[in-house]
Amino acid sequence: MTIEDLRSRMDHGNVVVVDVRPEAEYRSGHILGALSIPVGDLEQRLKHLPKRKMIVAYCRGPYCVFADEAVQFLRSRGYRAQRLSLGFPDWKMLGLPTEVTVGGVGGVA
Repeated sequence: MTIEDLRSRMDHGNVVVVDVRPEAEYRSGHILGALSIPVGDLEQRLKHLPKRKMIVAYCRGPYCVFADEAVQFLRSRGYRAQRLSLGFPDWKMLGLPTEVTVGGVGGVA
């Protein structure tokens, strides 16, 4: 999924964005509104994801395998899932909305 497609889906509220990087990376900066579910935690946290919405996973960039692993796992469990074609660094470089998490609380960056 391209960044443009994701932004459109986010505007319509019919997508759940999941950051599958390690939690420390998520806390240092992530796409505004994204959930932090590291790829290794997906199985335990599936109940937090709606099956009726598209799940878009992202990680560090196009060569990061975390998002590929997450999409494969989610699809095997009956979820509609896609990976973001680029990663958080690209999103941030484009000046799109991000936030950081300080002390467990998100804040707009």
